[in-house]
Amino acid sequence: MNTPAATLSAREVYRRLFRYARPHWRMFALGIVGMVLYACVNLAFLWFIQTFFKSADTAQAALPMFGYLPFAIIGIFLLRGIGDYLSNYCPAYVGRQMIRKMRAELFAHYMCLPTAFYERESSGPMLSRLTYNAELVADATTNSATVLIRDSATILVLLCALFYKNWHLAIVSLLVAPVMASLVRSVNQRFRRYATRIQNSMGDVTRVAKEAIDAHRVVKVFNAERHMDALFDAANELNRRSNVRLINARASSNPIVQMILSFGLALVLYIATREIRAGQMQLHDFVTFMAALLMIPEPMRRLVAVSGPLQQSLAAGAGLFQVLDTPPEPAGGGQHLGRARGAVEFRDVNFTYSDEKGPVLRHISVKVPAGATVAIVGRSGSGKSTLVSLLPRFYDPVSGAVLIDGVDIRDCPRREVRAQMSLVSQEVVVFNESVRNNILFGLEGVDEARLAEVLEASYVQEFVAELPQGLDTVLGDRGTLLSGGQRQRIAIARALLRDTPILILDEATSALDTASERHIQSALERLVKNRTTFVIAHRLSTIERADLILVMQDGAIVESGTHAQLLERGAVYAQLHALQFNI
Repeated sequence: MNTPAATLSAREVYRRLFRYARPHWRMFALGIVGMVLYACVNLAFLWFIQTFFKSADTAQAALPMFGYLPFAIIGIFLLRGIGDYLSNYCPAYVGRQMIRKMRAELFAHYMCLPTAFYERESSGPMLSRLTYNAELVADATTNSATVLIRDSATILVLLCALFYKNWHLAIVSLLVAPVMASLVRSVNQRFRRYATRIQNSMGDVTRVAKEAIDAHRVVKVFNAERHMDALFDAANELNRRSNVRLINARASSNPIVQMILSFGLALVLYIATREIRAGQMQLHDFVTFMAALLMIPEPMRRLVAVSGPLQQSLAAGAGLFQVLDTPPEPAGGGQHLGRARGAVEFRDVNFTYSDEKGPVLRHISVKVPAGATVAIVGRSGSGKSTLVSLLPRFYDPVSGAVLIDGVDIRDCPRREVRAQMSLVSQEVVVFNESVRNNILFGLEGVDEARLAEVLEASYVQEFVAELPQGLDTVLGDRGTLLSGGQRQRIAIARALLRDTPILILDEATSALDTASERHIQSALERLVKNRTTFVIAHRLSTIERADLILVMQDGAIVESGTHAQLLERGAVYAQLHALQFNI
């Protein structure tokens, strides 16, 4: 069982992050070599300082040594530069590989998550995890890891040098270590808390911005710019406050670190000067010791400062793993359908979204023979869309069963069930691709003759001829180059091209003008032959020829029959018909 991300410790998050870095361990190991080289160069600096001051005491004897020192300093900086390059480039390379892999895995997981997840989560936080959070996670393995390893190695090397030169002074300088450890622990807790708030507020900023951009026409028509500005300002201000708190914690930690280190340095200076006066310590040893000691505060400062980005990375990683730990849709059973005939049965189906909302479908039982056209009508909220959503297994019934050709669809692979049907819904989805790719969506190796037939049948050919590049014209974001009716025809062509035994039409002609609707209706009448078709309709004129009409009310089927039978009965359907036609 996966550990919920909300309870993951920092160690567990790092363990899971390193799983993404493992394939690139050679490059990361090369980066560590660079970090160790960078840290060890400090010993060369100390050697240079000691040699210089020691030689200065006996300048005449050390004149040859002075001649080599300029070349030594060039060599030291060359090694330092190599170590610096490797320690920065290699982890950054691994980090970008991790981002690519993590984003690909997260996106693929998004595609496998159940429909209920999308109804709980807004698109803003989902996009924020895919972009903003992924970048922060990479920081844990690049900048943060580089600082942690390189500066920790630097401090360790310098401490070894301090103990080598004067062990009791080194012990005195370490008296501040417990205080520093306590400070770092406290700072890490604050950083983790603020980082989590920043993740949440960033999701709100993305959500409000996306809603405003997607609905820009509605915003303009209703003069709601100020309202959207206020919503965005509120989310933006919350994000600002969270970031300022993080910045304040980060900025205040550095001066505190410097003050604590200054007390340790002052104590070391006091003891060292007394030893020099007493002749217990040589001047060049004192200078070398102080040089090593003064090199420690800067890497120590960076180690404390990296806590902020590191905790942000860990919080972002926990957010990503929370989604990755969400169970995907079940793959389904192992019984294969092949190509179904299209007979569908709803057998005493009950469904509810949540206990608070109560039952949405109640004891639905209906048999639809293969090739029949079934219309589902009823007032808004009666359960029409929910009923047909059970067919492609967007949801599974709480009790009862949905069968295709007598087989419970839960016993079949989910992909195989969905391969039996096509869907055209009210919300037409057109991708920022060419007309051809939008119609071929998900299909490969389609014959051009078959494509031409579908274009003609769906009346797409009429407007494609007017586009700049014909079928290869890119339609823009959400198909902005097309009218609503043209987008609807592309969606119909996409569904017809799949040639599935089951077809679901959710107000498929709602966005078409009268002339186009007549063409489409006549085309659909030919194409639905030998195909089981479910039609959700509000305009009753479009379903008069249906083989069976189901009338839904409060989640139950209250009437069923043909158009003529239901009118003759004079009940719910007849009332809906009278209202719509002002009879």
